[in-house]
Amino acid sequence: MSFPGSPEGAATTGLDSSPFEGRPEVLDALPPLTEQTRAEAREVMARYPQPRSALLPMLHLVQSYQGFVSPQGLAFCAEELGLTTAEVAAVATFYTMYKRRQTGRHLVSVCTNTLCAVLGGQRIFDALKADLGVGHDETAADGSVTLEHAECLAACDYAPVVTVDYEFYDQQNVDSARELVAALRRGEKPLPTRGAPLTDFKGVSRQLAGFSQHADAVAAAAAVDAPGSYEPSLRGVRLAAERGESAPPMRGPEPEPADTGEPRETVRPSGTTGETPGKEAADARVAAADTPAEKAGAAGSHPDAAEPAGRRLPDGREGTDTPAGQEPGTTGQGPGGRPPAPQGPDGPSRTIEGRGPQRRR
Repeated sequence: MSFPGSPEGAATTGLDSSPFEGRPEVLDALPPLTEQTRAEAREVMARYPQPRSALLPMLHLVQSYQGFVSPQGLAFCAEELGLTTAEVAAVATFYTMYKRRQTGRHLVSVCTNTLCAVLGGQRIFDALKADLGVGHDETAADGSVTLEHAECLAACDYAPVVTVDYEFYDQQNVDSARELVAALRRGEKPLPTRGAPLTDFKGVSRQLAGFSQHADAVAAAAAVDAPGSYEPSLRGVRLAAERGESAPPMRGPEPEPADTGEPRETVRPSGTTGETPGKEAADARVAAADTPAEKAGAAGSHPDAAEPAGRRLPDGREGTDTPAGQEPGTTGQGPGGRPPAPQGPDGPSRTIEGRGPQRRR
């Protein structure tokens, strides 16, 4: 698939081969990526030891300006990070949060995974498809809403769940979800069940890039402190309090190993004697020995112990060397000796150096 502006001319996308939208009328209407965008991209890059690690938030930054990852956005990220457009496209096609065509003002995601589907998630998605006249990852004709189904929104205790720009609207049904989407299309922003007040898809993309989507610090603080309903997640805690139940106590630190009879100072040298830890421990073992045998053993293993003397031979000499040619199994192989030739029925057999006796013919 070709990406406009790609120096490679063509590239294969990752897990999804749908194209990045490149129709001229769409590209001409896009807000430009300005020097302000470039400055913010470099601010993102400065957060990481390796510039290419900034790719994910930079893709969100592009979306915050243009509403999706455009071919221009791919080339912009590649240029700033010193990557090829194909490398950037491979990342952008792997994650579903990066959109490849113009997204509506709001992104509505309906969980259709197991629990949400059983409790009505699929019915909600089908109803919204019919109302909007679109399918998965498609945008309503008025540009207000892009609809998608989500595999899981990680809120099973609130099922069925719908998110708008990744903010949660919990325990939905067909009627409540339809009213939510109708309000969005009218330009309203209903408060989420929990989480920050709703902005729009570009705003939350900016926040995912690491910048505030709010006008000032007061608005940002208000978003953080926004009220929410957390009853399903807290229900178990409240029931436990009512019943006087509690979790088993946490285990404390592991007990120290049982005393093996060896003084503690032999295990943990003090480091104050000027000796190495090994020698200090060995001194302590010798001092702590109770019997002559223990003391002799501790002294023998001391780092300063003399090397054992060689064993005394019967003739009174010391050493452990055996004269060459007299090791077991080497008879006749010492100096001045050659092993006798093997005898055959008719006398010595002919041999070849390094081989055994030849077979008689």
